Amino acid sequence: METETATRWLNDAEQCAWRTHLDVSRLLMHQLEKDLQPFGLTNNDYEILVNLSESDDQRMRMSDLAAATLQSKSRLSHQITRMETAGLVRREHCESDRRGLYAVLTEDGAETMRKVAPHHVASVRKHFMDLLTPEALANLHAALTPVAEHLRGRRGKV
Repeated sequence: METETATRWLNDAEQCAWRTHLDVSRLLMHQLEKDLQPFGLTNNDYEILVNLSESDDQRMRMSDLAAATLQSKSRLSHQITRMETAGLVRREHCESDRRGLYAVLTEDGAETMRKVAPHHVASVRKHFMDLLTPEALANLHAALTPVAEHLRGRRGKV
């Protein structure tokens, strides 16, 4: 970590880009959450449903799901409990590991995904994709890929 005297302060262009990124991240996630509310879902609920719907047998070990959604195991456990109450998921014991648990997408959860996904994609398009030209989208992807790869590599490190 850099010392106070060695701080490389952001220049005006960097500061502008950083603050715009923060604004877009917060505002977009707020809007997407707002657009999921009529379905009784949060962004976290939707992310869990997507992960389960895209995994083999529509199930994931709880520890893998926590890692995939960047949640602590404790926070995910509370989230899964709420989603179980809503009938979207269920827990199953892992036969090969008595301590292991799976989160499993229920039929109601799968039906919720079929119903909500088109609305969510429309929201993503309206509030993000359709506001960018194909060139801007390609440039954004190219610019953010090294950042994403760097941060994925740092996961789990202090």
